[in-house]
Amino acid sequence: MASSRRIELEAAGREVLNASRTELYIAMRFMGAALSSLSYEMDLSTTSVGTDAVNIRFNPSYVCKLFLEEPGKLNRTYLHMILHCIFRHMYTSARYTDVQIYDLCADIVVESILDGMDYQCIYRVSSDYRDRWYSQLEKELKVLTVEKLYKYFKDNEETIDIFEIEKLEQEFKLDDHGFWQRLPDDPPENDDSENEQKKHINPIILKQIQDKEKDWDKEAKRLQTEIETIGKNASDRLGKLSWILKFHNTSRTDYKEFLQRFMVIREEGGIDMDSFDYGMYTFGLDHYGNMPLIEENEFREVKKIQELVIAIDTSASCKDELAQRFLNETAAILLNKDNFFQRIRIHVLQCDDQIQKDDVIESVDDMRRYSEGIHVEGGYGTDFRPVFEKVESLRSSGDIGNLKGLIYFTDGYGVYPDRPTDYDTAFLFPENGDYNDEKVPAWALKLYV
Repeated sequence: MASSRRIELEAAGREVLNASRTELYIAMRFMGAALSSLSYEMDLSTTSVGTDAVNIRFNPSYVCKLFLEEPGKLNRTYLHMILHCIFRHMYTSARYTDVQIYDLCADIVVESILDGMDYQCIYRVSSDYRDRWYSQLEKELKVLTVEKLYKYFKDNEETIDIFEIEKLEQEFKLDDHGFWQRLPDDPPENDDSENEQKKHINPIILKQIQDKEKDWDKEAKRLQTEIETIGKNASDRLGKLSWILKFHNTSRTDYKEFLQRFMVIREEGGIDMDSFDYGMYTFGLDHYGNMPLIEENEFREVKKIQELVIAIDTSASCKDELAQRFLNETAAILLNKDNFFQRIRIHVLQCDDQIQKDDVIESVDDMRRYSEGIHVEGGYGTDFRPVFEKVESLRSSGDIGNLKGLIYFTDGYGVYPDRPTDYDTAFLFPENGDYNDEKVPAWALKLYV
């Protein structure tokens, strides 16, 4: 009898979830692939519904009641979970120590997208409380992402108390995130109650979840492409989804890895313990029998940075603290004797709509002193072209002889050069700041730090 009842409950839960998915698909056909990516699994360890990126894990009593009383809320919850998957929130939660704040941030991001979408099947009246928080957060952060929100709440712990956090949770929470924190080797805490036991996952399912991350990454990129082709009227109904997708899908190239592009191979004085003079080795064998003479080479081939140009946007829109953080990160990578030749030449150009300053760094000590505190000069509009003109002047005069690349730190609001360079050029943007990377020339690289 109990088994029969369980089968009936599971069937009812699957039926209402199917009905919700169908209604969403009819309204948003471009979401079809994403909507079909999750299977259904009855799970009595939750009192509501959630997803692990492979299955929608549901309590049948909850979803059936929600379908009967608030079908629009079930639709919204379904799409809410899909967006968690598209943005891979369950895959990044382990990076954050405060699970409660992380879960809240993920819900705010998803709900802010849903509130901006113009579809009756997911519509809900936005409360004044919710709107006030949106206004405050967007004023502070511009683009709402989990990373930015998490930092905001942690930085403001003294003014945003636990009661406010709990109130925000009640406002934005729709699904159970407990499936995100499952560990394969954690045993259930309580064997007496299905509802109270810790959500536990076996290694086979865990492997499926891990493998699914690549699929969701591909789906996010596919969705962005499709949204860009459906026309303005249709895309307007999606609100900020397109913009946030683009932000998440933009390649975050590793800055340290990128700097290696600017390294050149040169011989440098110093004992090379990995090689020796074969001439002396052979001479020893020939003249002393079984006695090779080993002498390390006094020069070695190494790959290091010799010449580089770093440009800093000092216009009014690019804040001093952002420039300082960029220099700190750059210095942290470069302040290593293994990255520099004994003689180097790095030009640090400050520019708004004209060159304001040209500092030359010729040693690791110079770099260390420079990174300890920068006084930004300028503060007017932004024109990137004077930097490139200055570089050509330095090359013509022989001040720079073998330039491998130029790094330009900016918020992107300015006039770009038309002609491509014959050296690597990268525009660096503050990942958690207000920036515009849409007009970067195709021949230049975009990086985010």
